[in-house]
Amino acid sequence: MNKLLLIDGNSILNRAFYGLPDLTTSDGRHTNAVLGFLNIILKVIDEESATHICVAFDLKEPTFRHKMFSEYKGTRHAMPDELREQVPLIKEVLASMHIYTISKAGYEADDILGTLSRVGEKEGYEVSVLSGDRDLLQLATDKILIKIPKTKAGKTEVFNYYAKDVEAEYGVDPITFIDMKGLMGDSSDNIPGVPGVGPKSASKLLIEYKSMDGLYEHIDELKKSKMKDNLIEFKEQAYLSKELATIKLDCELDADISGMEYKDAFNEESYRLFSELEFKSLMGRFDGSERKKAPAELAFDIRLIDDEKSLKEFFEKSSSDSLGFSFIENATELLGAALCAGDNEVVIARLGGDITKDMIDDKIIGFANKGKTLVSLDIKKALRMIELNPDHKIVDCGVGAYLINPLKDNYAYDDIAREYLEIIIPTEKELVGKNEINIFTLEQEDISKYLAYQAIVPWMAKDKIVDKLKRLNMYELYEKIELPCVFALYEMEKNGIRVDANALKSYGDKLKDSINLLTKEIYELAEEEFNINSTKQLGEILFEKLGLKHGKKTKTGYSTSVEVLEKLRDEHPIIAKILDYRTLTKLNSTYVEGMSVYIRPDGRIHGTFNQTVTATGRISSTEPNLQNIPTRIPLGREIRKVFIPEDGYVLLDADYSQIELRVLAHLSDDEALIAAYKKDADIHTATASEVFGVPVEEVDSLMRRKAKAVNFGIVYGISSFGLGQDLDISRKEAEGYINKYFETYVKVKEYLDNTVAFAKEHGYSITMFDRRRPIPELKSSNFMTRSFGERVAKNSPIQGTAADIIKIAMIDVVRELKARGLKSRLILQVHDELLIETKEEELEEVRAILDDKMMHAASLRVPLIVDMHDGKSWFDAK
Repeated sequence: MNKLLLIDGNSILNRAFYGLPDLTTSDGRHTNAVLGFLNIILKVIDEESATHICVAFDLKEPTFRHKMFSEYKGTRHAMPDELREQVPLIKEVLASMHIYTISKAGYEADDILGTLSRVGEKEGYEVSVLSGDRDLLQLATDKILIKIPKTKAGKTEVFNYYAKDVEAEYGVDPITFIDMKGLMGDSSDNIPGVPGVGPKSASKLLIEYKSMDGLYEHIDELKKSKMKDNLIEFKEQAYLSKELATIKLDCELDADISGMEYKDAFNEESYRLFSELEFKSLMGRFDGSERKKAPAELAFDIRLIDDEKSLKEFFEKSSSDSLGFSFIENATELLGAALCAGDNEVVIARLGGDITKDMIDDKIIGFANKGKTLVSLDIKKALRMIELNPDHKIVDCGVGAYLINPLKDNYAYDDIAREYLEIIIPTEKELVGKNEINIFTLEQEDISKYLAYQAIVPWMAKDKIVDKLKRLNMYELYEKIELPCVFALYEMEKNGIRVDANALKSYGDKLKDSINLLTKEIYELAEEEFNINSTKQLGEILFEKLGLKHGKKTKTGYSTSVEVLEKLRDEHPIIAKILDYRTLTKLNSTYVEGMSVYIRPDGRIHGTFNQTVTATGRISSTEPNLQNIPTRIPLGREIRKVFIPEDGYVLLDADYSQIELRVLAHLSDDEALIAAYKKDADIHTATASEVFGVPVEEVDSLMRRKAKAVNFGIVYGISSFGLGQDLDISRKEAEGYINKYFETYVKVKEYLDNTVAFAKEHGYSITMFDRRRPIPELKSSNFMTRSFGERVAKNSPIQGTAADIIKIAMIDVVRELKARGLKSRLILQVHDELLIETKEEELEEVRAILDDKMMHAASLRVPLIVDMHDGKSWFDAK
């Protein structure tokens, strides 16, 4: 049987907008409402097996209800800009999916849906109406189903209402439900109703008197009350409200339900649009036939070769000055390389036959040695296979695309193609899926195409990426910092860091003993045993049994987040124990059990350092994360003891002293802050002296701690509320500290205000080295989102400049170690810290190199100071 699904477009789009966090495409378009809308309706379409679909939208023009009552919907807030811009976008998406949409001047979407529901029922369709607006429950019959999405615990669930279901929930049938709306009104639509009559009293009156007419026929029977007086006084208003709430069922519509057939939704056009909007979660709905054929400019032949003669001919015949390349590997072995030098051809050189890895390496390096350009999506990955050097001409398209837009989470070939070639091509998941890439599957069409894209896309996109970097004034940042940094990071990954496996096991045993002791102490303080890891059980112990103050209890229980517990630290001794318990259990799971699996046969961990992840330019560490080892408690710091040097070496740790505050002094050009650093004063003590109005010698540890929180809080754009929470003081007192700070460092306030103004005007912040950080949040209509954007605008130039400086230092240190032929090597970077595995006899020379290169990585108005320590473990070197 044919099934007609009618959708309230504005209602579902609005629900989707508030149901998903803000999402934007690479070019800054908001998409959360569109994606949420599609998620909701596609789920319902699947459940209903709908054969015909229509989505109705409201128009801006006044309706007949406004003529009846000028204040109708007068209390509604304006649509947020982020939602407004998605209205035409969802209509474009629905059009691409061949889903019928309709609007009618003078009517609301509700009236259109009401009319179509009756037409559909009359024509023999099974009819369902999807809306978040309960007004549409009046449309329910024994055959017309109303579907209302509700969000519970972050998940959207759709509830179904036939006429009997409406009566079961509200005590009245759908027709009488209109009378109910007339009596109680509707604040969301500014329908007045009768003052003092709510849902319960309206339902009770209508159950007894059957209708509004019945109620007024027997109005004298009601007991004397304020509600009775209101019913009498506002009778006319009640009937007006009923009329306003009544959905029309007879609109004149130029629409034929047979023309609303749902078919071919996932076609070439919708594939293009979904790809453009980066809806990767929905791409699985396309079966592959809808993929848009590669246009002429990306048309290429794929040639598989496995003989030396063909490989040689490929390089000899090419007149191109650039080579796109990608090594082909699986989990266990190298299989070959994909090569592109133009001529609409990609060669897949397969190992085996008489082609060896050395032959491929020699050809690629020989190409580069002629002064020609090598192009790749990921040079660091390629370095694991081939020995290139920073002096070669290289374009890393992934790094370049990251600099242009550091907010993305992916710089794969299909993203690069869409962004820079304006071409939609299949993703890795679409082409490869769960298939294995091995020596036998290289000839399969989809796999060979996937491998070819790895070479041809960067080759085609290189000039556009380079040109854009130059237009954005970031090419020097790319050429002088980011590209050389690729090689420094690769050196760290290749060198790895040695781990004492026995010491790691002993440390784990020590952690478990401490965890067991803490568990026992927590049970004693709680006077019962419970699951400490259970938020529900912990919340009941803390807030019900122990009676500690808490936030609002939700359906899922009390919040026991770190933020909540930190506020309660001084309220009960159990809190500190729980926080320590969490720290130690995380240490054990993440760093003892988690890290053990990464120790390779050489006894070292060769982690991954990510260059294209953080928006500020900071390096991140994964597999495992060595940059986030907890250091708040002594036992957490002790894990550094398991990191040891090779025999005959020591670990030399060099750490910038307060680099972000020094960057702030430079960027703000604040005389007082610069003077304090030039005098080599303790900046936190100096700030405390000014903020608290006491001589330097009278600053105590508590004053210094508060001043330190202010100093670092200013760098991160902290608010008086945030500082108050950090220091457990009132917001007013915290505001006083901040104001006093800005009175002391006047130009800091001026600089921070200017950075926010610049970011609002241009849409991005910028570092000393011209690194850009887009801040779309500044345009948000949401106050909290805008405030976050302002904090980002204040901090990004500071943190980003500090990140650039440590990268320069890394690059210069690695170059100098190699230039001098030293055996010492860089093995780790942790934000402002470099760790060198240093040959014992080279210690003083390396110390001098670190001091020189780190101090002179940038020319600031204040000195860059480096703290250095060495030892036989990372712990000792700190």
